[in-house]
Amino acid sequence: MSVSIEQASTAAFIRRQTPVTPCGLGNQDNITTTKVLERAQSEPEIISTSEQEREQHTAMEDKELTEEEVFKHLSSLGRSATGLHHVYKFLSIPRQKLTNVSILCNYIHLQKLELPYNRIKDLSCVSHMPYLITLDASHNELIDFFGFQPPKNLKEVNLSHNHISSMKDLSAYTSLCKLILDYNSVSVIQGLEKCSSLTHLSIAHNKVLRISGVNNLRLKQLCLQGNLIKTIENLQTLRALQILDLSSNRIQSLSGLQNLHLLGTVNLESNMIAEIKEAAHVRDLLLLRELNLKRNPIQEQPDYKLSVIFLLHQLTILDEQDVTAEEKVSAVNKYDPPLEIVAARDHMTHMVYQHMQPQVIFDSTLPSFDTPYPILVLTGPQACGKRELAHKLCHEFSDYFAYGICHTTRRPYFGEEDGTDYHFVQEEEFHNMICKGQFVQTMQYGDHWYGLSREAIERVAREGLACCVHMELEGVLSLKNSYFEPRYILLIPTSTENFISVMNARGFYTNSQIEKAVSRISIYVRFHRERPGFFDSIVPCDNRGEAYNALKQLIKEYLGLEGQGAEAQDSSSVIEQNSSTGKNSDERGSVENVETSNTGSYNRNYYNKVQGSLTFQKTSAELASIYRRQQMVQEALMGKSPGAYTQLFKRFVHAAPSLLTPHAQPSATALVDRTEDSSSEESSASSGLSMHGSAGALSMGSSAEGLDAGSGPKVSPLGQNLELLIDPMESGVSPESSHSAPEQVSPTVASSPGRPGSDAHPVLPPIPQGRKATEAGSESQLTEQSEQVVEG
Repeated sequence: MSVSIEQASTAAFIRRQTPVTPCGLGNQDNITTTKVLERAQSEPEIISTSEQEREQHTAMEDKELTEEEVFKHLSSLGRSATGLHHVYKFLSIPRQKLTNVSILCNYIHLQKLELPYNRIKDLSCVSHMPYLITLDASHNELIDFFGFQPPKNLKEVNLSHNHISSMKDLSAYTSLCKLILDYNSVSVIQGLEKCSSLTHLSIAHNKVLRISGVNNLRLKQLCLQGNLIKTIENLQTLRALQILDLSSNRIQSLSGLQNLHLLGTVNLESNMIAEIKEAAHVRDLLLLRELNLKRNPIQEQPDYKLSVIFLLHQLTILDEQDVTAEEKVSAVNKYDPPLEIVAARDHMTHMVYQHMQPQVIFDSTLPSFDTPYPILVLTGPQACGKRELAHKLCHEFSDYFAYGICHTTRRPYFGEEDGTDYHFVQEEEFHNMICKGQFVQTMQYGDHWYGLSREAIERVAREGLACCVHMELEGVLSLKNSYFEPRYILLIPTSTENFISVMNARGFYTNSQIEKAVSRISIYVRFHRERPGFFDSIVPCDNRGEAYNALKQLIKEYLGLEGQGAEAQDSSSVIEQNSSTGKNSDERGSVENVETSNTGSYNRNYYNKVQGSLTFQKTSAELASIYRRQQMVQEALMGKSPGAYTQLFKRFVHAAPSLLTPHAQPSATALVDRTEDSSSEESSASSGLSMHGSAGALSMGSSAEGLDAGSGPKVSPLGQNLELLIDPMESGVSPESSHSAPEQVSPTVASSPGRPGSDAHPVLPPIPQGRKATEAGSESQLTEQSEQVVEG
């Protein structure tokens, strides 16, 4: 092709130099044409001559290294390794197209030799350099791997961008620390077994098919980029490895890196890793800070970045981008949120769905918005006896407690009954109930859902009893976000061996369930230790009989039944004690002294216990006031007195005189006058109240609350009297006749002490006995109390 082009150009040149002859001069035309053909025939000889000249010119460029060139590039004058001479120790001759460097055999004192970007094929001169430390022969035409005698101090060798196809034994190079063989044709890593000082090995862009020949080396950095490796193997003995580059290979799994505990940087860009779960193989590498998974199929997974950050929380750089603290928090909250976050989301979900439902007034908010509905919660790890103790407690204290039946998506264990122990439902039905706003609290334990429905609480509240339920810690955290203020009793095993034997004896649980239950004991203990007052009481449950006796004793203290006989629990005995007003006033006076004199948390708890033991003893004025409020509620619900509904949520601005001392009780006439005078102020005070319809909770923001707080000592608003929830229609009192009853103002009622966060509140709120009481006794007692009020 080159010949034809040159011939054409020569012919064109001849045509340009030959004058054009006039037409008709045939002989002259023939002569000119003949000359052109002769010159064209001689062109190949001219062309061959030019190629030879070019080759000669090229040969002149591939020159041999001379002393003059060496003198130009020598540097770093200093003492020789022996210290006897001053010599030049550094020689760098790059990009000179050298082919012969044999003259360097005379430079025995060189310690650093750099000959990159030349055409060197032989490095035998290095054999004459016993003090050589660094050798750079990259970008040459070397074929032989280490074709020289080993300098005993040689530490760094760069033979990248050559034509080396195989490696040989380097056991003689005991001082070798760094070896670079990038861009060669090496297919098998070998000959490095005795290189005990080797810390940096790079064989990038070769033809390596598998990782081998690096066992027990002290490598800190290994680069195998751009090879044909499919699996990570034979690296478990590289205990000191810190940086690993396996980019541009065919790796599909991170398995094989588990034991490299000093690994800090891993580059796996441009591989075939597709699953998020592969990151779990390096989860225990606590020093891993940088991971590059760019150009892998794994990046197509949803929430890829947060998933990897969650599995490898120690990362600071992912895919060459910094990992922020916000991303780490988001990853944890998404895939393994703290129990508090789960409970908060659970509560928000139920509140949203509840507000979407028709708003009603719940029985668990009546008869008073000053007193939270009493709930007793038994909590503890799985199989600690919560359910059995709750059933037994509700059976023995049936006048106070009823069992709140929860819903669950798991199957019943042997002996469990649907509608008695749980409501067993399908998961689809369970989630439909959530969307309908029917749950107060839900939680997921294992693969099953558990939930406490509003109806379970309402069913007990309609009977005038306190609700007793049991749940795991997640349920406790969710319930603490609601407006309910239950009392939480922790049942905790103290002997792990005994706990495991009990679970094994029941035969319901798998080994994984037993391990999970045992591991959760420490979680309960940690909550109790780090959050004082999170649980109101702790009961060891190693022995079920002893646990129940302790629980029963605790409940008696909560209810104020300690020290009373069996007749004290009878409703008639309770009413008889309520008639002793003088004794009650003296006891309330002592309560006032306790409240005003003690400020510490221990003293406050003691005051709460004393107050709880006296809550069932009410004066006749209080009973009449309670009866009046109940009557107004019933009228409002029956629609016979629309105005009474608004009066239900009013607070009196004027503080009533304290009922703690006998002389502080006002007459009935004075109470009536005071009620009429404060009617306008009641309506203004009630304007600051709001009611959460779906939950039935009342929140008061009027100034009356502050006035009430300072008007006198706190008195529990409700007692354990049989009359509290009796229907006025059943007792023979009509709505019309209620207006003729003496109108009396309720004494100042302060809400139960607040529970900031999870502070202890060891006294149960007053538990009404309600409709469980006999109707005849309650009717006569109400009549007697009303007469006492009028006479007073």
